[in-house]
Amino acid sequence: MRTSPTRAARTRLGPPFTAPEGQGATFVELFFDLVFVFAITEVTARTLEHLNWGGAAQSALIFWMIWWAWTQFTWALNPADTEHGLVRVGTLVATGVAFLLAASVRGAFEDGNGGLWFAGAYVAVRGMGLALYVLVTSERDQQLAAVRLFAVASLGGLFVAILGGFVEGDLRGWVWLAAVLLDVTAAAIAGKQEGWGLHAAHFAERHGLFVIIALGESLIVVGATLASAERTSELVAVGIGAVAVTCLLWWTYFGWLKDDLEDALEHEPVARTGLLGRDAYSLLHFPLVGGVMGIAVGFEEMALHPGDHLRPEGLIALMAGLALFVGGAAASWLRARRRLLWPRLLVLGALMVALAVASEAKPAAVLTIVACGLVAIVVLELWQDPSGAAVEVPGTS
Repeated sequence: MRTSPTRAARTRLGPPFTAPEGQGATFVELFFDLVFVFAITEVTARTLEHLNWGGAAQSALIFWMIWWAWTQFTWALNPADTEHGLVRVGTLVATGVAFLLAASVRGAFEDGNGGLWFAGAYVAVRGMGLALYVLVTSERDQQLAAVRLFAVASLGGLFVAILGGFVEGDLRGWVWLAAVLLDVTAAAIAGKQEGWGLHAAHFAERHGLFVIIALGESLIVVGATLASAERTSELVAVGIGAVAVTCLLWWTYFGWLKDDLEDALEHEPVARTGLLGRDAYSLLHFPLVGGVMGIAVGFEEMALHPGDHLRPEGLIALMAGLALFVGGAAASWLRARRRLLWPRLLVLGALMVALAVASEAKPAAVLTIVACGLVAIVVLELWQDPSGAAVEVPGTS
């Protein structure tokens, strides 16, 4: 029986493993991302259960490991032909392990073997991502050298992550913090190498999809409460306000900034694309996405007590989330364009002051204040070209 070219391309197991130029995100990548909806939901739920400084620090460590596993796979699949049979199988197996990683979030800092389950799944996903990256780049000598360096440099962080699964108490957090620092060190070492050759459109699209995942999760949190609790005018107002704020957050990123970041990466000299991809996306999108989870915690606090004053813990989570999302986006653009979005940052500062002053306000009023601040950012950046409204930072050009 004659096999069609499309089917042959999808079932082959040998080289080449690299993608055609301009390949967009494919269904196997989107399926991989679905697991991280679950992971983000679990991190948000865990933060709500431990809504204090220590719990927030632990959630940040957990989310870093989840984020780093995801973003490393994004790098690995960027040059890959994801229609290739072997690449698909590897991604689907990693999806299963990532599901175990997500399911282990709540027990990551509990006594017993919960930490080991989480660390083991994390190391397995990272290991599969590195192996797949080496396989895909095996046909490109310069890129393979950069990937191998990153893989070797990552071994220290992976070893320390597993070690953290065996210790208990506060020591686990310190050990995993050391693993995070080793991850960043590995990225700092390997990012300087030439030959990464990122496909800008695919890389930006994948990170944009993750931002959408996080924003959608924030609405799931409120929607679950709205669906199960008694329907009151205060709760409905919180639901409407949460949707409005989430839509405005979407606009501040996807209105123009996402495309402009992609354009900056597209026109970066080839020798420096690895550095820009590492900084503007892998590192600076971490606080951006983490900020959405802080906002989701604030949303949940409002939905649980729609007629009461927002607890200080919930207000702090909301304010921190907004600062991380809006500030993280501005920091990514600063790294890409070497210019400061001062109108956005000024509005953010004014919004923080307004929320602090209105600390005794009810949830609907708090959401109204947030929405007004975000509308101001959107309108300012629609009215004036962000490039013209930005200030060049001395020493960065």
